[in-house]
Amino acid sequence: MTWNPFKKTTDEQPAEQDEPAASKESGAKTTEGKGRPTPKRKEAQAKNLRPLVPKDRQASAKAAKQRIRAREDAEYEAMQNGDLRHMPKSEQLPWRVYIRDYVDARYNLGEFFIPVIVVMMVVMMVFSSRSPQAVIVLTILMYAYLFAVIIDIVVMWRKLKKKLVAKFGDRAVARGSRSCMYAWSRSIQIRRWRLPKPTSPKRGNWPD
Repeated sequence: MTWNPFKKTTDEQPAEQDEPAASKESGAKTTEGKGRPTPKRKEAQAKNLRPLVPKDRQASAKAAKQRIRAREDAEYEAMQNGDLRHMPKSEQLPWRVYIRDYVDARYNLGEFFIPVIVVMMVVMMVFSSRSPQAVIVLTILMYAYLFAVIIDIVVMWRKLKKKLVAKFGDRAVARGSRSCMYAWSRSIQIRRWRLPKPTSPKRGNWPD
């Protein structure tokens, strides 16, 4: 058998021609294996969108509001029932407890301040056209009552301040404690409507 130098190249040509076909077949298999077309750009962007506030954060915020509301309701009920342990922290301060007991033990001229002023204003409006002299008299009485209430509050606070300093120190009457405002605002409220509720049902039970 005579050796032909061109025989090798002739034999290898089919193999080289088969390679592109094989690559096409593998590409077709890859496409078929994917099983679905490539999504459009808008669809992909829509899937990647996320809400600015996730639902779990909204639910947690709602739950936090409910907890705050439940705590405030419990504190309000505690002030109505006189339960000191469940009152707000500011109402549990020892000097505030002392202020409440002191104010509730005395007779305060300003306790009926708001009802008296409202009644006088109504009467003055009724008699403004009928009897101007009656309006003048009522005005004088109203200012006299207001002046008496102010004097009563000043006297009360001077005595109460000395007791607070002697018992709890200067921190009880410091500017940040707002003890003065707390005392006079309680003294101009009707006793049965005060919150927290007075610890003693009657006046005259002074704190130690």
